[in-house]
Amino acid sequence: MRREKDGVLRNVESYFRDHLQRARGASPHTVRAYGHALRLFLLFVAQRERRPIARLELDDIRVEAVLAFLDHLESSRSNTPATRNCRLAAVHGFVEHLLRSDVTRAGQYERILAVRSKRTRARVIAYLEAEQVRAILAEPDRRTPAGVRDYALLLLLFNTGARIAEVLALTVEDLRVGGPRQVRVRGKGNKERICPLWPETAAALRALLRRAGLHEGLLFRNARGSVLSRDGAAYVLDRHTKSAAARFPELRRCRVTPHVLRHSCAVALLQAGVDPTVIRDYLGHASVATTNRYITSNTAMKRDALAAFWKRAGLTSTAGARTRWRPKPGLLDFLSSL
Repeated sequence: MRREKDGVLRNVESYFRDHLQRARGASPHTVRAYGHALRLFLLFVAQRERRPIARLELDDIRVEAVLAFLDHLESSRSNTPATRNCRLAAVHGFVEHLLRSDVTRAGQYERILAVRSKRTRARVIAYLEAEQVRAILAEPDRRTPAGVRDYALLLLLFNTGARIAEVLALTVEDLRVGGPRQVRVRGKGNKERICPLWPETAAALRALLRRAGLHEGLLFRNARGSVLSRDGAAYVLDRHTKSAAARFPELRRCRVTPHVLRHSCAVALLQAGVDPTVIRDYLGHASVATTNRYITSNTAMKRDALAAFWKRAGLTSTAGARTRWRPKPGLLDFLSSL
């Protein structure tokens, strides 16, 4: 007879309630993503064992099941290696939780934790140039309540580079649209950061507060007064992007999502010469390595670097005398270490 302590679902509940939410303070987005991944995994194991999911036991959580699940994700569900790795991370997190409370199966769990992520190619980051963003921002009809909201939403996304979940969670109390103009954003792990606002963004937010009669509570709402969903925000952006494509046909070839506006903010900051460490804090990145990905994807900056390289190499004639460049010792040491 199966012992109650060996049941899987009881451990799933404690993992999400006690570990992810209480101990780690994971964001609702992380909880949803991990929940979806574990649901897929447990449904797969239940089908593999030919038992209802409620009757799964801890002995069923084995490395063979995990490897078969990963193969199923790529072969049957056509998941990319990146998605496969994210779902493996969710399984790993759950198994680490099991290991903390069930050392009798330590060997079984260690074999699962030894399964490594698959190497993936870094995708080129999609972003919009400033004139393309301006074209999209020109589309909302600010004579209507919906247009006022849409304009404020899209301008705030571009201004702050915030994640869509962070923006949709903003409340009226998070804003300071007087002086200094800023917004308090809660990022991953409930970490807070302050983002300054352009005068135009502050004016758009004041117009939203005035038009919608908002004095407290959530800032961005749908037509029924409820919180605007992620799908709703994506629809708003997609609709205005398609309208702007009449003047910017290249937008038809782009899949513009709220996260693309976050990328576009980062690239615009880089093009303005802002240091990547400052951009890291501005966007709420945990590591500057994440921020540096935008440098590798920015074609305009690469062109500028190539032009500067061409000029420095002396392959073009310039009027007047040219001061001879001499490398600093520190630079020579750096080049020698490559």
